[in-house]
Amino acid sequence: MNAPAAGLALPRDRAIAKINDRVAIAHYRLMILMLLFGLMVGVIGVRLLYLALFNAPDRSPRVSGIVPRADITDRNGIVLAGNIKGISLAIRPPRIIGDRERLAVELARLFPARPVDYYRRILSGKRKFVYLERGATPAKIHAVRLLGEPAIEEVPEPKRFYPQGTMASQAIGYMDIGGVPVSGMEAYLDKRLTSAANGGKPVALSIDSRVQAAMESALAAQVVKHSAVGGAGIVLDVHTGEILAMASLPVFNSNAPGLVPVGTDPLRPDARYNRAISSVYELGSTFKMITFANAIENGVITDFGKRYDATAPLQVGRFKIKDDHPENRWMSIPDIMIHSSNIGTARIADEIGEARTAAFFRKLGFDRPVDLELGARGKPLWPAFWARTTVMTTAYGHGIAVSQLHLANAYAALINGGILRPATMLKRAPGDVPPGQRVISEATSHRIRQLMRLVVTHGTGKTGNVPGLRIGGKTGTAEKNLNGRYIHNSLVTTFAGAFPMDAPRYVVIVTMDEPQGIKETYGFRTAAWTALPAVKNIIARIGPMLGVIPDTSKDIDLSDLKPYIYEEQLAAKDREKKESQIHAID
Repeated sequence: MNAPAAGLALPRDRAIAKINDRVAIAHYRLMILMLLFGLMVGVIGVRLLYLALFNAPDRSPRVSGIVPRADITDRNGIVLAGNIKGISLAIRPPRIIGDRERLAVELARLFPARPVDYYRRILSGKRKFVYLERGATPAKIHAVRLLGEPAIEEVPEPKRFYPQGTMASQAIGYMDIGGVPVSGMEAYLDKRLTSAANGGKPVALSIDSRVQAAMESALAAQVVKHSAVGGAGIVLDVHTGEILAMASLPVFNSNAPGLVPVGTDPLRPDARYNRAISSVYELGSTFKMITFANAIENGVITDFGKRYDATAPLQVGRFKIKDDHPENRWMSIPDIMIHSSNIGTARIADEIGEARTAAFFRKLGFDRPVDLELGARGKPLWPAFWARTTVMTTAYGHGIAVSQLHLANAYAALINGGILRPATMLKRAPGDVPPGQRVISEATSHRIRQLMRLVVTHGTGKTGNVPGLRIGGKTGTAEKNLNGRYIHNSLVTTFAGAFPMDAPRYVVIVTMDEPQGIKETYGFRTAAWTALPAVKNIIARIGPMLGVIPDTSKDIDLSDLKPYIYEEQLAAKDREKKESQIHAID
């Protein structure tokens, strides 16, 4: 009985052994699969890490702006340059899964700036990442998505945006398509705007967007009215050196600088050119105030009743100096300024002499580019030789050329008590105003304020008077000079104004480039007809917003100069005559 039982057990043991073998094989195979799966996951992980570290698109701050730039604001916190969310389109050629030839044709259709051969080259080349378009529009993004090609990526990038459009575009500047600042305060502030230490804190400019808008509006109106090729304007705080407005026409939109036609005519630069600081002009009779300040400071003018011979043109060697509107009489100091006499001014300059004239111009910075944060500052045209005629003609703004900002700085010093301070495009804290350099005494500054007011109350600037704002200034008209050659019938007209003259706060200067005479101005195109109306309009608008409320009860005292004014003398004689007639009747 035992033998058969043992015989039955042997097959069962073999079956169990086979089952165990199969289980062992299954376990072995499962382990192999798990090892393979782990290895695959590891390879994928390493590949992803490699792509992240070494094959990612170039998203450095300089190229794509992933690190957002800080905002640029005006002095009141209004954003002038900020950031918005943008999308750029790029392609990774090694990852293309579709037909490359068809894709090249489609890309050439969607991005026609480059030919189809270009796209064939990049799709079959060795480059691993190529931008197709920076700052793509929603419509373009949608069209690319319809291609269904996973190798095309949408790269999120902050995009620089200028919400005020064309406002102060030359001063603010702009960025190129790669996120590199090209000009203006964008370029000057680049490190500060992208610095981690700055922490994204907005940078405030000295610009007041309200004042800037008023300047650009008034300037544009005159440029269009007189068909000028351009214009420039500045509003400067005479006590701090802060530039509240800097305008240059024509303008451009900083959001689309590439749409600006490139200028080829040196007399008509393109819209990206900042005429307020880059152009240097002979600014004509606006220099007479500077000459008078020099003469008063150096004791050449002490008696304002002293008269100079302006009965006929002044012959100096082979040169003849004449007045545009000759009075043909002996003229006092106030009369010379009121009637803008070249002859009288030249005689005063002759007494000042070459050394003191050149020294004063250098003290005002007229021999070097103006000091400012912006680049592309024009270099003044300084006389190569100071002959006697040079001294006389530079006294009324001919034979020396400076920028509009040079003139604004000088006028600020002439009326603020005599201190020349560097201008700035950055907002200054109340306790952070540089001490500056004294160029004239407070007494001389007071006399210049009187003379500037006389020009508006009695002289060539009469039409610029705004009741209660006590405006002073000086007109200036000169022919354009290109490479030492005067361009006849191409005028540059300027009005250098300031207000209020009893307690000056702001200098306002407008320059017109080649204005044309019109019927309304009887064909005249000098500063009094072209530049002065813009300054008048600007001051009338910005005075109240800057806290200068019109007040006709205030003004600078001119009583000590009126006895020397020819018109006042005639009026006094006429009053005496009428009074004597009345007494005779009595």
